[in-house]
Amino acid sequence: MNTNQKAIELFEQNDYEEALELFQKALIESRNIQSLNNLAWIYSYEEENDQKALELIEEAIAMNPKTYFPYNLLGEIYLRQKKWKLALDTLLKSISIQPSNEAYHNLALAKYHLGDFTEASNFFLRVAGDSDDVMLSHVKCLIDLGMKKEAKEKLDAFNPGADDYVGEIEVADLYVEMECFEKAIFWFEKGWKEYLKEPYWVTRYIYSLSNTKNSNRINEVVYEAIQQKDEEIKNAQEEECDENWTEDDKEEYIQQLLADKNDYKNMVEISSEQIPSIEFEPSITGGCYLFGCKRHNHCEYEEVTEEIDF
Repeated sequence: MNTNQKAIELFEQNDYEEALELFQKALIESRNIQSLNNLAWIYSYEEENDQKALELIEEAIAMNPKTYFPYNLLGEIYLRQKKWKLALDTLLKSISIQPSNEAYHNLALAKYHLGDFTEASNFFLRVAGDSDDVMLSHVKCLIDLGMKKEAKEKLDAFNPGADDYVGEIEVADLYVEMECFEKAIFWFEKGWKEYLKEPYWVTRYIYSLSNTKNSNRINEVVYEAIQQKDEEIKNAQEEECDENWTEDDKEEYIQQLLADKNDYKNMVEISSEQIPSIEFEPSITGGCYLFGCKRHNHCEYEEVTEEIDF
């Protein structure tokens, strides 16, 4: 068993510190595509240190790998750094080597942020599931393209029983964008008791109610939201502090809760003339790109040498 295999075995056993040491040792033993890629993945996914990961994965890319793993990882890092064009080029390279759902998904995200909603819509649809967040991103692209009829048809077909169902409030949010306020209210109501109440979506719920002249429900919604916030404030005040939850952390959290409560108090005055801005951020996706990972049936990377005929 080589160093990389030992590192992955320890990683699978949740012996992270020793695994990290062996991934680092593998790089010292041989600074190649595999060792650079695997340590970069660990830094990015486990350490959440994209800067360290970036240095290693760019070095691996410079070696012209014949596998899509390094390109997918680099594309993800560029997306998190909001380098949309670099991410786009990198993911296109990945797909040219071997198409993957992760690359198509992240390519759609890059296209979305570059304002190419048509291409983004197509790529999201290519990898979307039944009523999941990727399908929701596809619908959002249709709305941005002014294709509201098509968007509504697809949103109407969302299935709450689907395995990866995105959620009631998320569905309601896009109905608000299309000014389908009755539909939005229906989905806000379904998610009302299940979701943690936050000023962002409660504001858009109240905006929908305002557009249907439902003042009684507006007052109820505001009252219930304030009651929940009072309960959160009470619980926060009673919570004991420790080294991971300091008095400063507690005070900052309580101040945020009080600010949220104040927002709710002002929501009754929401005008129906201007829609509250949507907060929509398609999510980056990823996967295991470790060479030699037996769980995902990944082979170790083999350098390809070209045979020359004389």
